[in-house]
Amino acid sequence: MRRTDREIEKIDDKINIINQCKVCRLGLTDGNQPYIVPLNYGYAFENGTLTLFFHSALEGRKNEIINNNRQACFEVDCDHQLLAGAGACRHGYVYKSVIGFGEITILENDREKNAGLNRIMKHQTGRETEYHFTETELKKVLVYKMTVEKFTGKQRSYPEK
Repeated sequence: MRRTDREIEKIDDKINIINQCKVCRLGLTDGNQPYIVPLNYGYAFENGTLTLFFHSALEGRKNEIINNNRQACFEVDCDHQLLAGAGACRHGYVYKSVIGFGEITILENDREKNAGLNRIMKHQTGRETEYHFTETELKKVLVYKMTVEKFTGKQRSYPEK
């Protein structure tokens, strides 16, 4: 990281950003071509391991790419605000972001899929409600789990006055 003065070192602070953000950009590789897709997500941070959960239709480019290459990266960002300066080169931006790398697996059994979908719903709604998905509903959706191997955080805060 070039700007180490903006690095977020504490795990709890990085998890807090992941909790605040609602859209994750998932980066995949299709042969030698990058592919980025914005997704709603859920997460778990247990025993020092970050896991992200996504869902999608049963077919499509994202699914094809993941079936060929399970390595991925992700990015979330939030708390954006323009900092106006005296000239164009003096403008800046307040933000918080987390970037990470890991491997994606497709959850196969209904119990795992239900748990993954509940993580997504909990994160997106902010509610502890336990949802129960029917077998028919679970057959119509893919649920992905990304086991994150490494992630970093970065932020630019408001300047002190």
